[in-house]
Formats: sequence, C-alpha cells, structure tokens
Amino acid sequence: MTTKNRNKSPKVRKLRNAEYYNFQRIQDNLYQQSKNNKIFKNLLEIITMEENILLAYRNIKKNKGSHTAGTDKKTIDDIANWGVKNLIEHIRKKLEWYQPKSVRRVEIPKANGKVRALGIPTIIDRIIQQCILQVLEPICEAKFFERNNGFRPCRSTEHAMAQSYMYAQKSHLYFVVDIDIKGFFDNVNHAKLLKQMWTLGIRDKKLLSIISVMLKAEIAEIGFPEKGTPQGGIISPLLANIVLNELDWWITSQWENIPTRYSYKPAKERGYATYKFNALRNTNLKECYIVRYADDFKIFCRTRKDAENIFIATKKWLKERLNLDISEEKSKVIDLRKQYSEYLGFKMKLIPKGKMHKGTTKYIVKSKLSEKARKKIIQEGKDYIKQIQHSEPTKQKQTISKYNAYVMGVHNYYRMATTVANDLKEIAFVVDKNARIRLSELSKIKPKNLVLNKAIKKYGKSKAIRYYNNQPILPLSYVTHKSPMFKKVNINKYTPEGREEIHKKLETVRPYMLIYLSKNYIPNKTIEYNDNRISKYVAQQGKCKVTESNLEIGNMHCHHIIPVKFGGTDEYENLIFVTKDIHKLIHIKDQKLIAEYLRKLKLNKSKINKINLLRQKAKNNKIQLESCVNK
Repeated sequence: MTTKNRNKSPKVRKLRNAEYYNFQRIQDNLYQQSKNNKIFKNLLEIITMEENILLAYRNIKKNKGSHTAGTDKKTIDDIANWGVKNLIEHIRKKLEWYQPKSVRRVEIPKANGKVRALGIPTIIDRIIQQCILQVLEPICEAKFFERNNGFRPCRSTEHAMAQSYMYAQKSHLYFVVDIDIKGFFDNVNHAKLLKQMWTLGIRDKKLLSIISVMLKAEIAEIGFPEKGTPQGGIISPLLANIVLNELDWWITSQWENIPTRYSYKPAKERGYATYKFNALRNTNLKECYIVRYADDFKIFCRTRKDAENIFIATKKWLKERLNLDISEEKSKVIDLRKQYSEYLGFKMKLIPKGKMHKGTTKYIVKSKLSEKARKKIIQEGKDYIKQIQHSEPTKQKQTISKYNAYVMGVHNYYRMATTVANDLKEIAFVVDKNARIRLSELSKIKPKNLVLNKAIKKYGKSKAIRYYNNQPILPLSYVTHKSPMFKKVNINKYTPEGREEIHKKLETVRPYMLIYLSKNYIPNKTIEYNDNRISKYVAQQGKCKVTESNLEIGNMHCHHIIPVKFGGTDEYENLIFVTKDIHKLIHIKDQKLIAEYLRKLKLNKSKINKINLLRQKAKNNKIQLESCVNK
C-alpha cells in the first residue's frame, strides 16, 4: 500500500491496484462489452492471466482478513515468501480441476443475542475467489440497477440514505414498504443463481462449474451446504447482488420502466420528477421506487393502497421466483408521518414544517440512530476503554489510537442522522462515565510539547479532548450533521472518464513505468517484494529517495533498508527506490571507489547525510564529509 493511499477507502485502493498491474484496461473492456450485451464464454483465460493473479494477491494482502487462518491454518504471511512464478503456477493448476478445501466456520455474536455464521475459506481459495471477482465484477456492474448501493465500487450507505431522504422528503412518498428477508445469505438457491449468471451473459461453463463447487464447499464440522452463499467469502457479496438484481429490475418494471406511447424527457435529474411519471400517475398503476443495500431494501410509495399491494406482490414474487421467505414480524408498511422506519443503523420519519405552495403540509426528514446502533456503540465504546485500562504501557499508545479511529468511524458514519449531535451526546455520557471510572488519570490539560495531528484536530474540538498517559482521547460527542450526498452520475470505476473523478494522485507517475515494473518482476525474489516495490515506486512518485531525480529503466534499484542478511524483510517499510549509483554508494567499502562516486555525483551535505543513514542500516561506515568534493 502506498503512503498516499493509506487513508483511502478499500474500494479506491482496489482501483489503484488494478492500474498498478495494468489490468484496468481489461476490466474496462469487459464492462463495455457487457453494456453491449456480449456473451462471455472464455472468461477462465482472463481469470488465469498473470496480471490478474498478481492483482488478486495484492488485493487480498491489503485486506485485514488476510491474517485470519482458514482450516489449513495458513494466512497471507505463508504465501508472502513464495516466488511470483510459484504462485501463478499454483493458482493455474488449482483451477484446472478446482476442489476447494473445507471452509472454517466462525460465529460472530449479534446485538440481539443471536450469532452470525461466517465461512472463512483457506487463503489460497480466497485468492482464487478474488481472481474470479476481478473479472466478473465489471461484467455485472454493467447490468446492475443504479439504486443497488451495497458491496459495489463507488457506492456506499451514504448513497442509500441520500436516495431514501429524497423519496421521502422531496418526492413526498410518505409510505414505505419494509421487507426483511429471512436468512437471505443462508437460503440462496444455487441453481437459480447460476441461471441468473447465465442470463447476465456469463456463459463460460467451466467457470460456472467452479462457482458451483465453491458454493458447495464443505463447511468444517457441519457438512456440504445445499443452498446459501457463506458470508465471509470474497465472492459472496457479488453473488448476493446477482440474486437480488432481478428484484431491482422487477420493481422498476412496475413503474419506472413501463413503456409509454410517447417518449418523455426528464424534467429534472435523478428521475423523481418527469413528464413521463406525471402521465403514468393518471393511470391505475402503482407508483413505487426501490432503494437497496445488500439484502436490506425499502420500497417507497405514494399511497397506502399502493404500498399494501406492492408489499403483497413482493412477498409473493420473492417466494415464487427466488424461493425466499420474509419475516412477518419485521416486514410491514409504514406511514413515515406517523412512525419511524429503520434502515442501515438509522431510523427516519417525516415531521411537519410549514406549508407548501398549495397549502398542503410540508414534511422534512428527521433521522436518529436506531436503538440497536446506540446499544452497539455504548458496548463497543466500553470495550475499547477496558482495553486501554488493561493494555501494557508499551502498547497503550496503539490501543488509544484504535479507540480514536473507532470514534472517527462512528462520527463519519452516523453524521447523516439529523439528530446525531444529541444522540451521540447521550451515548457519550454513558461511555465517558465509564472512562472516568476506569481511567482515573484522565486529564483536560494538554501535555506540554504534545502536537496534535490533523485528524485529531479535525474530529474533536480541542477543549473536549481528554488526555491519558500523554495521549489524546477523542470524545464521542461533538459531531455535526452532514446531509448524505448522492453518487456523482459520471463516477464509474470501469470507464476512463469515471475514474478521473475518483482520484487524481497518479499524475506524476509515468504509466509506462508501472507497466514495466508489473511485467518485469524479479524472479528470484518473493511475491511480497515484487508487490511492495510497485507501491514504493508510486509513493516516491518515481523519484530517487536520495537525489530526487527521475528513476529510469536500467537506472533504478529497489534497496532493502535493513539488508536481508541482517534480518531485513521484504515489507513495504523496509524498501526504498534509489538510482543505480546511489545503491552502489550505500554498499561499497573501498574508499577510492567512494571518492570516485562522490566526484561523479556531486552530492551536497544533505544528500550525503541520507546516504550515511542508509549505510549505517547496512552496517557500513559513514562517509566522512571532509572527503567529499561538495560539502
């Protein structure tokens, strides 16, 4: 991961990774071909491409779960020391006759006292799933519905909330159908899913058989599943979206996509007010719009009658088409003017505020944290405080940093609630009380010489920050509401124009150099080294760490700061790029040769100091400044 990308979301990182390995152009082609309704029959050739396998390794390596072992007790660390060719050949051989190893079952406690079962494939099976995902995703993206917001590139819960606010407040759709699918991930029909993939144009029979085998992989101590997609698998979210994509388009066919006698031009963007819809409203058709995030979705309607009819029809459709049942207790029709409707950790309703131009009551959205979210934040906040209390002095700074990162995450996610300030103030009262009891040395006084970084200053008012053992602890309160924003229409991971909006950080790095580095890996080095050298090149913007001159093909070396023979690793932090001559100057011991290179390079005092630091790490004597030509 490059220095510049460390604060970027995983979705943006994956996009950047695809560019590093020159695989983006292939994904762009797949996306465009899918848009043009092409049938794909030879996808396995693309899946087993060298670039795709190396990209999959990189994406998996950056995933926190890569250090979680499967049933074979191996993690990404066990793969890191493999050679590049070894990994490529191993993956290709596995896919010739694919048989996944058993999946490790892990149960995660839920807020309601129940557990969520996760399936953890082995690390090799995860890399294979990632290889397949990188090829299938652009094909499916071209066919997915716009208001499907979950587990997709460039989409998030913020977009789902923005769409929900819009339909409730601006479009005056006061009735919402809340439907909860019973155990969706555990009840996906395998045969139906494969047929849906076939309909999307994915008709590589060998690939479909591999996916079928993946779905039926043995779950350790349980057996072979006959249905469901195990949560925890890399490819499971995409497969879940494929299943429910049919629901999205069916709901759309009930209103938005109904053909009309005349072609109407949208009066406004985003489609909530069009001449076409005004014409349709003079019919007996049911006006409805779906907003979905994974298996959690809402259908907005204009009248209670429409909502009740859509509720019955959707329940029947889910059963007949997808063989999925709904939870009768959790599924209902809600009038947002009278009741709250829960969604993605929030609950929202409409409250009156003045009159509209025709004298009717104007309603605006009021949203709060759901009760489940409140309880979860309180419990997690207390758990973090307890960890700080019991952490060893040497690890306390790291534990406090984790707590601060958690607080920032809570602020960033829940600030979409209109009452977020009051909600978090109430939550903070409970958590802060617990902190004062457990961390008796908490102080309001900032320690001398302590410099707060930008992130701490940004997320917490300085007067509200507390200090413990000379470390700042952020308050859970003190956050302001921010209205959720729509996804920009032109943002698209799989078009050159769409990517311009996502990032503009690689302008100083020459694309042909990235292609060169990805194609010309070092055969006798580990896959971790070859992957990290690309990250390091980008982080240094293609310049030598010492001289800051442009690195060119044939005049650049990736140097181990602590040499391997002295215990150095291939980790990102232990690598830097320098020119060929600087690399020699770091290692040579002959004083005459050193003098020759110094005369040739004409280095100033600052650059020689940088070289000396590197020579020290390599256990070489410092270059004496008095022997230099230019001091």
